[in-house]
Amino acid sequence: MHPFRFGVQFSTSTSGDVYRETVRKIEDLGYSTVFCPDHFDDQWAPTVALTVAAEATTTLRVAALVYDVDYRHPVTLAKEIATLDVVSGGRVEFGIGAGWMTDDYEAAGIQFDRPGVRIDRMIEAIEVVQGLWSGEPLDFRGSHYEISGLTGTPSPHQPGGPPIIVGGGGKRVLTEAALRADIVGLNASLHAGSVGPETALSALGERFLERRNWVEEAAGDRFPEIELQMNTFMTAVTNTTSEANEMFEGMAPMFGLSAEQARTIPMVLAGTISDVCDQLHRYRELYGTSYWVIHEGEVDAMAPVVAKMTDI
Repeated sequence: MHPFRFGVQFSTSTSGDVYRETVRKIEDLGYSTVFCPDHFDDQWAPTVALTVAAEATTTLRVAALVYDVDYRHPVTLAKEIATLDVVSGGRVEFGIGAGWMTDDYEAAGIQFDRPGVRIDRMIEAIEVVQGLWSGEPLDFRGSHYEISGLTGTPSPHQPGGPPIIVGGGGKRVLTEAALRADIVGLNASLHAGSVGPETALSALGERFLERRNWVEEAAGDRFPEIELQMNTFMTAVTNTTSEANEMFEGMAPMFGLSAEQARTIPMVLAGTISDVCDQLHRYRELYGTSYWVIHEGEVDAMAPVVAKMTDI
């Protein structure tokens, strides 16, 4: 099993100075990585934000969770990520996905292709990026991209390029992730294009066991090398276990679930520090998930858990 590490999803701030102070605090509290999503709503542009985060810190890793393949050409993305890897001294992880949020596409006037087409485009983009990071001229002919004799520059600091993160909730995308990614995120299903009752039902524990098994089956001998990630929906460190139970009882009906069903959702960590640590151990045993992502507002509350669990 991989040791535990923790990241923070941090998408916006009131000012550059506050952003820098926050990422330094995240680093000081022992978190491994700061992530920025890639949407068109009220958030900062990921590459710029992550560059500032890398400059403001010395050990903190930086990554988008995740770049939407439909928003950027992979040649441009390969150059930006390689440059960031150079200037950060090799502290970049490269998250890329097929896109899912219909509001983004509709607001920006970008065509929202069916899932199979978007996944095919993501696969080609990964191949293009990796080819450009190889140091050799790339000739590539695909259904979505054509590259002619282009050598990617600069070369990334990390040999072969930053670790690749691909996540998903469906069998096709997780199969491709198992074949290509260094870090695989086990997610709820976002097939509907928004977060709602369907997403909650797909987040039950039994569904995550199924997803873990899909990854292991597709990865074969390389499965032990893959780091499995979980992007939490919410974490709540409470004074008593009963407070967490009350939270589940109040939250469950909003998603059409029973309290018992809600308690099986690994994307929700809730309870005392000891309870949350126990949950993390149990979920790593069940699903293999050692790389956990929380949200910026939960950094302080989760800090004692991070201190206890990191590198175990």
